[in-house]
Amino acid sequence: MITVQEFARRLSTLGAETYTDSDVVDLATDADVRLNSDLGVDAGLAQRLLDHLAPASPVTGPEIVATEWPPPTSSHPAAPPVVFSSPGAVDNNEDPPGRPRSAGRGRPGRRPDSRRSGR
Repeated sequence: MITVQEFARRLSTLGAETYTDSDVVDLATDADVRLNSDLGVDAGLAQRLLDHLAPASPVTGPEIVATEWPPPTSSHPAAPPVVFSSPGAVDNNEDPPGRPRSAGRGRPGRRPDSRRSGR
């Protein structure tokens, strides 16, 4: 949990706009959220406030109230999103492989005899 002043400061670091305590109170009023400056801002309240920002915030409620600020960034670039055309679709135009042949002898038992007539 962080103070309203700290929440305003952290919001200010996210973009070009500078936020004050009164801006946070106005945001809470617009979001129809009760804000008690003595209690501070927890992750749930922060998320509800962030949901009413325009443009959308690049962080989540838990991230903005976390002990470590700004949130750590990965040194690896994010993987591109994967899009599937439909569940279970196969991107291969080949026919599915036939039944695998077993190695060695076939089924045990008698071999069919083409010379025999049916009984």
